[in-house]
Amino acid sequence: MSMISIGDMSQTLLLRSRATDLKQSMAVLLEELSSGRVSDPSSRLGGDYSHLVDIDRNLTRLEGYSIAVTEANLFASSTQSRLGRLQDITGSLSNKMLLATSSTDYTVQTNVSQQARADLTDAMGLLNGGVAGKSLFAGVDTDVVPLESDDLLMSELKTVLAGLTSATDIMQAAKDWFEAPAGFRAMIYRGSEQDLSPIQVASGQHVGLSLKADNSVFRDMILNIAIVAITTDSDLNLTDENKQGLFQLASGRMLANNDNLTSLRAELGYAEARIEKATTRNESARTSLEYAKGALLEADPFETATRLENVQFQLEALYSTTVRTSRLSLLAFLE
Repeated sequence: MSMISIGDMSQTLLLRSRATDLKQSMAVLLEELSSGRVSDPSSRLGGDYSHLVDIDRNLTRLEGYSIAVTEANLFASSTQSRLGRLQDITGSLSNKMLLATSSTDYTVQTNVSQQARADLTDAMGLLNGGVAGKSLFAGVDTDVVPLESDDLLMSELKTVLAGLTSATDIMQAAKDWFEAPAGFRAMIYRGSEQDLSPIQVASGQHVGLSLKADNSVFRDMILNIAIVAITTDSDLNLTDENKQGLFQLASGRMLANNDNLTSLRAELGYAEARIEKATTRNESARTSLEYAKGALLEADPFETATRLENVQFQLEALYSTTVRTSRLSLLAFLE
């Protein structure tokens, strides 16, 4: 019977090659054991990636929703905060108006008018505000500051009211100017006529955040504050009786407008609740999908540990064989 032998160099290369293979197998098994995922998804899935691709596609879509939800929540919370401050302004001014309407003291009326002038600046500043570099109340033109300056507003209003002396005539003229297309919207409002598009926060669910600075509630608020601010202006030269009448008209309108602001905040609160629910649903769906993906690619820790122990045993045996082989000599062979 003939024997086929291999030379020392070939044997050495063979042992090295086997050792390299075992080390690579050990590295793969260690990675699977630490990550909990199989290293070869194709063998686990039998070459059918359709389910895995579908899961990844849904996870990507949920990631997009997450970004949209974050933006919507930021817009809604910032808008809600500004509406709250606007309501604080009108509420505080309304209380001072009660004192002004019941007093004939010129000093009291002047102080209230001065406060209203400062409030007008603050109110228009709030409506001109934005978040993350985008205007909140400019419609789709989020890169535009929606309102001109309060100084321009007062200047235009003075022009409209020039020559009028009756409280009812002054209030009506102011209302007409704020409502007319060529009035407030043309001279003061700079934002878009188009509302901000609803934001998709979940599959089949959109949330609208379309409040603009030319909204009738905001226009009415600005009108009332501006009227209080302009009542004691010397350019109008109103009598004490007409000043008193104008304060009373503005006071009643301001109280009604405060209720309208409350309604706007309630509607926005409903939108915030929908955003919160969408966030919860999306996170729940993400967790389920990630669990399903993990189940598809999960490496059995017990099986992996057993295979790893087997590879370690083979590697140790190979090292032992290599050491013994390296100690062979002609004398030992002849013996």
